[in-house]
Amino acid sequence: MIVISDTSAITNLAAIQHLHLLSQLYKQVIIPEAVYRELADIDPPVPGTLEIQAACWVSVKQITNRNVVERLQEQVSLDPGESEALALALELNADDLLLIDERRGRAEANRLGLRITGLLGILVEAKRKNLVAAVKPLMDALIATLEFRVSSALYQQILEIVNEAR
Repeated sequence: MIVISDTSAITNLAAIQHLHLLSQLYKQVIIPEAVYRELADIDPPVPGTLEIQAACWVSVKQITNRNVVERLQEQVSLDPGESEALALALELNADDLLLIDERRGRAEANRLGLRITGLLGILVEAKRKNLVAAVKPLMDALIATLEFRVSSALYQQILEIVNEAR
């Protein structure tokens, strides 16, 4: 399975001390160079910076078609990491999975026919595979510490999916 990640899934999971879920769920994750730069070239470091630099389950790939990246940045207003993640998914024919959370990036990925999941989807899958005991405290930590935005309807829907609704 080819799994490509944008920056947000990595930084958000690292911030709540659950970055290990990516390696447990997917074994190998590919990130484009722009995502690596967004993680590694920041001072002060963002959550996940040190972990990604040392992770053997992450590989960094260079984009060959810069035209796609430029189009995504100019016409869709995606940032460099999102643009390169989508471009890399297209280059690698990654019909498996793209990890992305940002609304515009998800919309464009859907338009391009890419299969996607976001942070909440990762948590749901981790619960299904018994890698986490509960999703609710993790969502609450994301909201409290990172101001992660999730509508109350989606919050409840996720709790229902993982059988944690009251």
